Amino acid sequence: MVASECDILAKAEEWAKENRGVALATVIETWGSAPRPVGSHLIIDENGSFLGSVSGGCVEGEVVTEAMDVIETGKSKMLEFGVADESAWRVGLSCGGRIKVYVEKLEP
Repeated sequence: MVASECDILAKAEEWAKENRGVALATVIETWGSAPRPVGSHLIIDENGSFLGSVSGGCVEGEVVTEAMDVIETGKSKMLEFGVADESAWRVGLSCGGRIKVYVEKLEP
């Protein structure tokens, strides 16, 4: 079962208060057949633990990898995945749609 968006955000706040490095990934745009709607969240901590989903499992691995860099550098990233992109097949988004995911570091 996927956690609710409120549960995910509450857990992000909890992790940040524990002084863990935390990144928040949010689906900000979708086109065509997208696995998760706009506003879906995935949180990632500095150890690679995560909660939530931005694509139902299709691109989470790539988003976690990018989030680890965001936590380290503090620089937000905009990620795009779609069936036409070479990376889409590599990371598994083959549903025919496209998603845009914004990844930002959360501060306590």
